[in-house]
Amino acid sequence: MSVQQVAFRGFANPVDPTPAELRAWAYHPDMVRLHAMPPDWDLLVSSDRLVGTLLDLALDVNCPARRFALHCLYIYAADAIRTRFRAHPKRRLRKLVEQAEDDGDDVLETWAHNTRMLIAMPDLFDYRDWCEGGLVRTPRRLKRPTPVTLAKAGE
Repeated sequence: MSVQQVAFRGFANPVDPTPAELRAWAYHPDMVRLHAMPPDWDLLVSSDRLVGTLLDLALDVNCPARRFALHCLYIYAADAIRTRFRAHPKRRLRKLVEQAEDDGDDVLETWAHNTRMLIAMPDLFDYRDWCEGGLVRTPRRLKRPTPVTLAKAGE
């Protein structure tokens, strides 16, 4: 899948970018480096308004900011689940997961799997993995804890 690329002309408000601005930046991320963005910019853009754009970017294997978009999807999912869907609607997250499973490659299928696992077992949440990019840097499918793991956790 390829998202139409538009020349990046900057952000009118980097704290609240439009979907078009985010999409344009994603294809020219060197124009404004992540370290130059406001603090916790990844948390700011992981919103209901931009999550569809983030999924489109993550689905595009040619998008230079694909890993960033995937990272934001992990933040979005964790935020939805950890707040018991007060932060983001369960229906929207379910649709994103289904689209990732239907249209995505292994990377997006892993995100969908991990999201389903976190829904089933919220205790699998680890801040570093879900919010600091751990599952993007070291991709893996989360597994149900074994009884031995659970026993060690209770020691």
